[in-house]
Amino acid sequence: MSGNAAQAHGAAAPSAWVRRWSHLVGPGATLLDVACGSGRHLRWFAARGCHVTGVDRDAAALQPLGGVAEVIVADIENGPWPLTGRRFDAVVVTNYLWRPLLPVIMASLADGGVLIWETFSAGNETVGKPSNSQFLLRPGELLSAAQGLRVVAFEDGFEADPPRFVQRIAAVRERAQAAAPARYPLAG
Repeated sequence: MSGNAAQAHGAAAPSAWVRRWSHLVGPGATLLDVACGSGRHLRWFAARGCHVTGVDRDAAALQPLGGVAEVIVADIENGPWPLTGRRFDAVVVTNYLWRPLLPVIMASLADGGVLIWETFSAGNETVGKPSNSQFLLRPGELLSAAQGLRVVAFEDGFEADPPRFVQRIAAVRERAQAAAPARYPLAG
């Protein structure tokens, strides 16, 4: 990862999108951060009382997170998924796309679980990195990947600072036996 992607991924502050929708993830929840990098979202959710797990191929970036999170060093693009059979109350993905993992990531979300995903989309090649279409969501692709989840919020557009094209989703896998419709409060 380089350019805007590396700057955004390595930033110390959690993404504004993740912060905006983190109220959907309650204290005590189990949370998976896919391609977690230096752990900005792991730290954010750990401070909110969640039990956090991060997976990334960069062992050096994960090393300082050992006291904060369960960390798993794995090349999830070229090796087996290291969390087979595990489901989480929340899954967070930012600045990452590997299409073969879309169904695997969705399957990692437990009933009642929250998905918060934000990554680059088509058009980003005109303003910076990533510019390879392999790493840019096509229009509506994140919505399609989340089919079957209840979409709480979705955005697809251009951000000026730093300049980038993004898609973002906050969605919930509703419980099969809900007695009443779940209420997902909108962020204020």
